Amino acid sequence: MEFGSKLKKLREEHNLSQEELAQKLNVSRQAVYKWEAHKGYPDIHNLIRLSDMFDVTIDDLIRSDKKLQDKISIDEERSFEQFSDPGFYIGIVLVFLGLVLFDHSLSYAFTIVGLLTMVFLTDVIQSVKSLFNSKES
Repeated sequence: MEFGSKLKKLREEHNLSQEELAQKLNVSRQAVYKWEAHKGYPDIHNLIRLSDMFDVTIDDLIRSDKKLQDKISIDEERSFEQFSDPGFYIGIVLVFLGLVLFDHSLSYAFTIVGLLTMVFLTDVIQSVKSLFNSKES
């Protein structure tokens, strides 16, 4: 049985409407509808809350839902992608250059720019891409 079907069954066993469950989880009724209709999945925090609320394990909720398991695996793989971020390595080089090659104000500037590059380069690139993609549409 897929996650959405299990959720609906548990909700009905506890005599809750979609609206009541949504209120308990602080999500919209539409979110609960999407979960039950197999059109989306809750985040891990809501999975934990559902597990506690219905007194079942997370394993019981997701074991037979291959799509949800695959989604969780993909999300875990993305957490390791941060180490392949070019901004991180460019930032390290800038910080190193600032600390080793320059004096005072130029050193501070390189260090600050390097740290900002490490943290924000990927976000800036994604924002610029989405800006151009929205103009093309």
